[in-house]
Amino acid sequence: MWLGSGQQINEVDVSDILILSSSVKVVESARDLGVIVDSQLSLSSHVAALCRSGFYHLRQLRPLCRSLPAEATKTLVQAFVSCRLDYCNCLLYAVTDKLVGQVQSVQNAAARLITGAKRREHIIPILRQLHWLPVRRRVEFKMTSLVYQVLSSKVPGYLADDIHLALESSARSLRSSSGRKCSVTRVHSRFGDRCFAAAGPRIWNNLPPSLRDKEVSFTEFRKQLKTFTFQTDCGAS
Repeated sequence: MWLGSGQQINEVDVSDILILSSSVKVVESARDLGVIVDSQLSLSSHVAALCRSGFYHLRQLRPLCRSLPAEATKTLVQAFVSCRLDYCNCLLYAVTDKLVGQVQSVQNAAARLITGAKRREHIIPILRQLHWLPVRRRVEFKMTSLVYQVLSSKVPGYLADDIHLALESSARSLRSSSGRKCSVTRVHSRFGDRCFAAAGPRIWNNLPPSLRDKEVSFTEFRKQLKTFTFQTDCGAS
């Protein structure tokens, strides 16, 4: 599979690669650990497959959920749908609004199935009733939680190497070092903006100092982070 922009890929006129005595066909997308990676790294193929799977399971659950209480329905939807939306969702950071909207439509349908809300009802109050963050906020929530775990030395080295406190990465006394902020990796492309080493520190540094406090436990951090995110969204709206 060739990786690059649409213009770059169009200039490549190679459809097969000869390896020893075998010919390997160049493909436009490939599945890796359940994630479909396309040649332009847009994740459009992955989002399409994710939405097909989500709506399929919702259709299968709908007849069953009619005879179940709301709490049991919520458990089933979380097990068959929400967990799929959350799987590797950090990859959806900074993707186009169109792709986020497609995933959001699955979450909206799941929320309406649980609450019995009609399609014409506004979705934001329904999500808040379920205490669900919208898709884009869930992505940021996951990424921020990963940064916390990195700073607490609770993740593999390949992630830990991407995040460093500003105090550790500079010999000078920085204003950001006193607030337990991270140094942001410099990038020079929109793809670089989406990587964990650049996006994770940016999101972390925008948190209030009370959330960046190293004395806050992981459980309490996630609880406060979710509350902060809801309050931020309410203020923005």
